[in-house]
Amino acid sequence: MVISGFKPSFLVGIEAIRQAHGSRLARLGGRRLTGFVLVRFAEDGDWFADCPVVLDFDGLQVEVCHWKLDELSIGWDTIDTAATITGWEWFELTPQWSHSLERLAPFVGQELCEVTLLEWRPADHDLAAGTVAVEFGFDGGCLRIVNGLDENRIEVDAAQPEYIRHRLGR
Repeated sequence: MVISGFKPSFLVGIEAIRQAHGSRLARLGGRRLTGFVLVRFAEDGDWFADCPVVLDFDGLQVEVCHWKLDELSIGWDTIDTAATITGWEWFELTPQWSHSLERLAPFVGQELCEVTLLEWRPADHDLAAGTVAVEFGFDGGCLRIVNGLDENRIEVDAAQPEYIRHRLGR
């Protein structure tokens, strides 16, 4: 599959991600979430969670994508969501960009208060130990893009207590 402009740079571990993206993520504070885009299949509307989740904060585009068990790529203004996704002509489903996901819609228009990196550290070791999620905090709640074990997962409820919070200051 070819997503125009998407050139992921996957990192592993909280320190690598914080060093590469922490200050830039923190500077998002005070911006409004003005939109989001993700990939759905045209035929059935299912979300294709392997593709990046693109969030727009007042014209600054953040592209979050989890891969494998512990890799995370965060991109900045690189993906062209107006371009057709290609390279799947052989498959029976057609991936396309969509601005629709009920869990994200309530956050559109809200001002971002804080960005936090969450590190999964359960009491008992599991395959996901050490994975990093990105949490966007708004007055109306939080949305997180987490590693769903080789794909993205979006959560909007309170974060599980097994996460260690690494707040990113402005």
